[in-house]
Formats: sequence, C-alpha cells, structure tokens
Amino acid sequence: MSTFVERVNQADLWLLDKVFQPASDRLPERLPAAELGMSLQLGAIVFFFSAIAILVFSGQVSLGSSMFNILNWVLFVAFYLAVMKMRALIRPGQANPLRSFLLGMRPLNVVWLVISFWSGITGTGPLMLADLFVMISNLIFVIGLYLVSCQPRPPSRRTSKSRVELRPIMGGLRD
Repeated sequence: MSTFVERVNQADLWLLDKVFQPASDRLPERLPAAELGMSLQLGAIVFFFSAIAILVFSGQVSLGSSMFNILNWVLFVAFYLAVMKMRALIRPGQANPLRSFLLGMRPLNVVWLVISFWSGITGTGPLMLADLFVMISNLIFVIGLYLVSCQPRPPSRRTSKSRVELRPIMGGLRD
C-alpha cells in the first residue's frame, strides 16, 4: 500500500508525463518548453503584482496591510530568479534535472491553485477583481512550472540538401 506522498508524486508525474510532456513535444522547435515556461512564470509575477496594485490603489487595503502579499510576490521573484539560474542545466538530448528538483513544488502549487480558485469563486464585491488576477497568476505559474519540468527534445539533425555522390576512381585500388 502506497503512502499519501507516493500517491501525490504519482499523480504529479502522471500530469507531467501525460498532459504537459505531449504538449511540450508539440511546441515549435524554435520555442522550447523551458523558454515558454519561464515566460509564463514571468507573466504570473506581473499578474500577481497587478493584483496587489489593484488592492492598494482601489483603497481596499493599505500598503501595510498588504505586506503579506508583497512578501509573497518577493518569493515569486526569488523563485523565478533561482529557476532562471538553474535553467542552464537543461540541455537538449539529456534528462531535465529540474524535473526532480521541482518535484515538491509542483504539487504544492497545484494546491495553491485550487485554493485560489476556491477563494475566487466564493469572493464577492470589489475584491473579486483582485481574486481573479490571483487565480490567473497561479494558473499561469503552475503551467509554467510544469513546462519547465518537461524533458527537452533531442537536438534535430541537419540533413544536407545536396547529396554527394561517391564514384570509384578510374582503375580503382588493387589489393
């Protein structure tokens, strides 16, 4: 009988292998999954900052009251910078080391995504716009995290358009 953690890891790897890896394999060759994933994570950072700005500038919360959200945003940025530095480890044709490095982060972010969807659905009034931005931010971040964890495609082989034809030399070689 497997433990809860093993089941969560199995579900995470199933989602990675059956949903995101096939999508990653269908991306154009000039756009690797890691690049798209990093772009999505940067977009998530911008959306989360927008949610904080909406809350502060609409007068719903003061800057001091939103300090938890600002610290959360700083953690988003720090995580993005760390993954950006580790992205150099991803090489075409080799196993992606971020797949195992992010094994604990992916399920945790899926849980945060579910929580943000729940708060977005049950939210009312003027905070609903900020909740919508947080939901979109978490969704984009999770998709980006899974795309960064996908295995890169092997490098493509270049084929020559002109074929060289080898012909024997007149007289040939004698044994």
